[in-house]
Amino acid sequence: MQNKKNQSSVGLMIQRCHKWRLRRKQLIDQARSVSDEIERERLLQAAEHCVRMTNAEQEKIDSIRDSKEKSAAMAEAEAEIRDEEKNTDNADATKSENDEEIGFPDFITNLN
Repeated sequence: MQNKKNQSSVGLMIQRCHKWRLRRKQLIDQARSVSDEIERERLLQAAEHCVRMTNAEQEKIDSIRDSKEKSAAMAEAEAEIRDEEKNTDNADATKSENDEEIGFPDFITNLN
């Protein structure tokens, strides 16, 4: 029963985090479109408050999660980073091969 209760409360916390993130995005978009400096500063301060609230909710979520979930999430994140690094390395290798095939244009090689 306790596990279901934790899952439910974590789900609600995630929803609140999402709500705070959406609110922050709205406030920043409004601040970009406002010409009045005082109003812009007020909107940006409200957006900063949303960030603090999101961080607080995220800390609550992290404290509730089991150590198994944390280690699984960390392993998943590390796997994603490794995959991204592999993709970046492959893209760099492909890019350098393509650069070698292209060579220099005639006007650069015939500078004499």
